[in-house]
Amino acid sequence: MTESTYKHIRAGIVGGAGYTGGEMLRILINHPNVEIVFVHSNSNAGNHVYDVHTDLFGDTDLKFAAELAYNVDVLFLCVGHGDAKKFLEANEIPDHIMIIDLSQDFRLSQNSKFKNKSFVYGLPELNREAIKTADNIANPGCFATCLQLGLLPLASKGLLKSEVHVTATTGSTGAGQSLSPTSHFTWRNDNLSVYKVFNHQHLNEIGQSLRQLQGVFDKDINFVPYRGGFTRGIIASIYTESDLSEAEALKLYQEYYAGHPFTHVTNKDIDLKQIVNTNKCFLQVKKYDNKIFIMSIMDNLLKGASGQAVQNMNLLFGLDERTGLRLKATGF
Repeated sequence: MTESTYKHIRAGIVGGAGYTGGEMLRILINHPNVEIVFVHSNSNAGNHVYDVHTDLFGDTDLKFAAELAYNVDVLFLCVGHGDAKKFLEANEIPDHIMIIDLSQDFRLSQNSKFKNKSFVYGLPELNREAIKTADNIANPGCFATCLQLGLLPLASKGLLKSEVHVTATTGSTGAGQSLSPTSHFTWRNDNLSVYKVFNHQHLNEIGQSLRQLQGVFDKDINFVPYRGGFTRGIIASIYTESDLSEAEALKLYQEYYAGHPFTHVTNKDIDLKQIVNTNKCFLQVKKYDNKIFIMSIMDNLLKGASGQAVQNMNLLFGLDERTGLRLKATGF
């Protein structure tokens, strides 16, 4: 749709009982332009939202609904991977409702069309103008966002000429709310482990975005993801060979992200507490011998999920993309 001057946006949330649904509620309850019309949950229908998200007690009297409502402008799908497609197969969503899907179902270009709906990949630092005129948005993955923001400036100048090496650690909320042996507190706390080495599912969307900027990008991204013993946040260290000096690299990154309000570049040390509970991504750019080193940090539930989804909603409806997202970091 074209850029508009919407002042009142009616929103629905599907899958409101999980981590991303809870973060969506926390943001939208305080968004000056949004009215939450319904929050759908099969397992919690009839219960107050604060019965599940107990920190919202006193903030809202909303109850989970068993039925969908179609008198909304935007529908957030905060469901698991594979479930968004199943939801759209089972429910005919009118064309006037914009869908922002937080699963991976429609992120890749070969999956971006489903039935009569088309999805634009919703990374504002890559596709801001396309997002503004989209009908539906496929919200990026958390690791994918963190790593792409660390690499896009190099790809934009065709400077990814050798293998990329990535080590990244995510908090336990990245595994979702359902318990598994590797997400239970007694296993996760005071522990560290790797998983999906070299074949994480987010590598496909990362490669797709890099090729969008660089054309033929056929180098390996050697990605080793870690499960961290903390709750939220992603910290990624990225390096690749480069002829740029540190000053040239820093300038490239600062110029690429100029005008993007949530991504900030520095050559100083950064840490997770600076960005947890915000929609920000911080990038540290350094040079060591013939290698450029990028540290990328962000909150996996906000810039990596619900916060970015609201950023995309703001762009869709012609609002300042920072609206409702001026959030305070934990700091200490």
